[in-house]
Amino acid sequence: MPRERWLEKRKDEILPVSYFHVVFTLPHELNTVILNNKKVMFNILFAAASKTLLTFGKNELNGTSGFLAILHTWDQKLNPHFHLHCLVPGGAVSKDRKRWLPVKNDYLFNEEALSRVFRGKYMERLNHVRKTGALKFTGEAYGNFKNMLYAKNWVVSVRDPVKRPEHVLEYLARYTHRVAIANSRIKKLENSMVSFTAKNRKKQRTETITITAVEFIRRFLLHSIPKGFVRIRHYGFLANRNRSANLNTIRRLMGLSPPPEKEVASLEEIMRKLTGTDITTCPCCSKGKMQFFAEIPKSRARPPSRLICSVG
Repeated sequence: MPRERWLEKRKDEILPVSYFHVVFTLPHELNTVILNNKKVMFNILFAAASKTLLTFGKNELNGTSGFLAILHTWDQKLNPHFHLHCLVPGGAVSKDRKRWLPVKNDYLFNEEALSRVFRGKYMERLNHVRKTGALKFTGEAYGNFKNMLYAKNWVVSVRDPVKRPEHVLEYLARYTHRVAIANSRIKKLENSMVSFTAKNRKKQRTETITITAVEFIRRFLLHSIPKGFVRIRHYGFLANRNRSANLNTIRRLMGLSPPPEKEVASLEEIMRKLTGTDITTCPCCSKGKMQFFAEIPKSRARPPSRLICSVG
């Protein structure tokens, strides 16, 4: 339910402009450091990626851009793969807030330039947290580590303009309120071995991976997030504090009417839409309608097998 409510809110915020799916990926050489310093390193990732996009919006579009960013930490085999998905509207609000400045020819920003700036901003923040003592490195070890990271080509992918941004939101929403793997991908647990499906993107097929239960648990727990850490963040004109006001301003600049206010769907309505099931129907007789009367304390609740339907 939290996922569906989040998705509906984000869909209501979509503007009639080109959208771009931008992915910032960290080099795997950082994996060990990240796994031992998750909160610090994830915050650096968010800060470096957001500063990169905001800087390009300011320099290339002469305004303030906006986007949402979602942290992913895994690949299909549950191995560490730290990256940030960003959904970016193609345009910016002018400094005087009197013009909407769209991108030209469905082109956002140059990937190579984004990669270089992203690497620079990430390393700048990495140097800072190391100086503060948040990361423990000896001088020589850190120097070698830093040189190795600067020698890498960091990957920032700017996908082609998205025709239906709600489809990207639906894809990202699969991962916003869960971790690493869906139950549907786990096919078998037998003889202390776990089998699950994984997409092989290079060969364009789905494969079955079988590993020990201990290894499965180890991989799964690699993706636990620090308590209280926020995996979904909004920036620029989509920042939480002024998002509604900024979107209303942009719609006005585009000559659009404000979207009609929508009533918040109830739990029953969402479940009926998603599954076609009416959860208010009595599970015993399939005729009577259940209504909320009072919450029964756990200490007094009967086991499900002892429930009796009075309608039947």
